[in-house]
This record gives sequence, structure tokens and C-alpha cells, in this order.
Amino acid sequence: MRSYPRNSPEAAARIVALIMVADGHVSRSETAALDRLHASTLLDIAPADMARVLRELSEDLMCTAYAPWGSACRIGDELLRALLSEVDDPELRATTLALCQEVAQADAHLSEAEESLLAQTAHLWGLGLGQRTRPQRQSALSL
Repeated sequence: MRSYPRNSPEAAARIVALIMVADGHVSRSETAALDRLHASTLLDIAPADMARVLRELSEDLMCTAYAPWGSACRIGDELLRALLSEVDDPELRATTLALCQEVAQADAHLSEAEESLLAQTAHLWGLGLGQRTRPQRQSALSL
């Protein structure tokens, strides 16, 4: 799995991409949610680079897959901790988690894999899910 610089837009975008592929597929409603939420602006990344990060994550997951696709989207706890540790800025964490929540719920179905990834991320980052208080950077999100 490739790494990105700590607190970089790519590192945060990869966390959002993880939630997008957690259930084994990326839905049109999830990509539309990214646009509606202005995710690229919130994460300070160009839309094309956001798409590139999603593609790179998919490539990395496929290269490390040793089981059927459905389980290929599940990553181990150690790797998840490593990916999440690339984002340690509190404001960026809150923004990223809020985006993840919105994207996961965009298709009106929260899969077990999405729910688990959200819970693990919130726990490891010391954040609550569905918090109403947000940093200013998240003002465009409607939680």
C-alpha cells in the first residue's frame, strides 16, 4: 500500500475513498455526495486528484487481494491504523470523518463494512460519530 505525506490532502482523501469501497463497490450516489459536499475543496485537493487517490487505493487493494473481491476491500487492523495515522491534525480528522459519514450514507444504505470502518476510525481518532460541533473547515457539511 502506498503512503502519502502526513496530513496531506491525499492521505485524507484516501480515508474517504476507503469508506467508498468498504462495501465492495463505489456507487454513483457516493461520488455525487463528494461533489455536493465540495469534498475536494474541504480537503484542499483537486477533483481529479481525489479521483486519482480512489483509483490508487483500488489498485493497491487489488494488488494485495488474496481472496474474493468482497473480502479484498477489508483491510487488517494494523494497516488501517497505519493509514489513519497519516492524518493526525484534529481539524482534518474531523473534516475527514464527517465526509466519510455523509458519503457512507449517500446511497441510503449503511453496510456492515461501512459501519465498522466508521466506528473504528472514530474510535482510533478519538472522535464521536454524528457530532454536531464541527471545525470551521467543515462548515459546508450538513450533518
